Amino acid sequence: MENKKKPNPIDIHVGSRIRLRRTMLGMSQEKLGEALGITFQQIQKYEKGTNRVGASRLQAISGILNVPVSFFFEDAPDGNPANTPAGMAEASSSNYVVDFLSSSEGLQLNRSFVKISDPKVRRKLVDLVKALAAEAESE
Repeated sequence: MENKKKPNPIDIHVGSRIRLRRTMLGMSQEKLGEALGITFQQIQKYEKGTNRVGASRLQAISGILNVPVSFFFEDAPDGNPANTPAGMAEASSSNYVVDFLSSSEGLQLNRSFVKISDPKVRRKLVDLVKALAAEAESE
């Protein structure tokens, strides 16, 4: 009989949102830990959902990362599949965005893209990426 408890899906989600925002700001786990007075290992445990983030700690994290506490719960699983309307793919579609922005490449692309001020150049980049994706699909 295995006695290991699996992390709660909400704890995993909150942790992934902490990681997302921290990486968007270019902040290390160590720096966030220092600001909170805890170790980077504890930040790792929060981000994996292994350890639950308490309310006061989450409030402190939201202040350091400059987002409202509600940011950490956006698109969170409600744990009740019966409440999910059939045929609605919104929850999974938002997960790929979070996964993309959590990746090194996604973060680099996002940071660089928002620095481009000319809307025509931004539009051409979007068109280029779409063309490359379409070409990759047809192979």
